[in-house]
Amino acid sequence: MGRTNPTYRDALRAIEDRWATFRRALRRRDQAQFDRLFEYAREHADASGLLNHQQPLLPALISIDLEQEARLDDHDDRLAALEAALEETDREDTA
Repeated sequence: MGRTNPTYRDALRAIEDRWATFRRALRRRDQAQFDRLFEYAREHADASGLLNHQQPLLPALISIDLEQEARLDDHDDRLAALEAALEETDREDTA
């Protein structure tokens, strides 16, 4: 029988398993954030698998960066909306 290559999702699970000791050593509040990073990587596993990179950690890190950039963009949009609402309130108060 021929050999099959592990999928990217398998490689990502292996990475997560290798980091399990580190995760257990984290404070409980940080463990949830650590888990979220791997959730981000899993959300882009299809694209990462197509890359077929020799070091599967690198596409995982880029996936994490992408998700964090999206979160930052969302926060920037929300902050801009709040600032605009505050300016509108200030203008109404001074009028």
